[in-house]
Order: sequence, then structure tokens, then C-alpha cells
Amino acid sequence: MEFREIYCFNCKKSLGRYNEKYFSEQKINEIIKMNHASHIYEGHEIVVKRVTA
Repeated sequence: MEFREIYCFNCKKSLGRYNEKYFSEQKINEIIKMNHASHIYEGHEIVVKRVTA
């Protein structure tokens, strides 16, 4: 199964993992804007990684 993981390099932690089957790239970007905006405003570097489990 493949996931997309939202990862913050400054905090060095995963902010969430989302199944690619149910969450498109557009939906992931919306999640970042709504739920993780505080990281972006503080200047943190957020990356979306592909993870296979």
C-alpha cells in the first residue's frame, strides 16, 4: 500500500500519512493549507514524501 506522508524538516517529525487511494495530491495540498498552516507561517520546510508499507 502506498501513502503520502507530510513531513516537517524543522520539527523532524511526520505530520500525517494519507493513503494515495483516497487522497489525491490536490486534497493533500488542501490538508496542508488548512491543518498545517502554522508550520508554513513559522517558515518551516514541509515536504510530501511517498512511502510504501
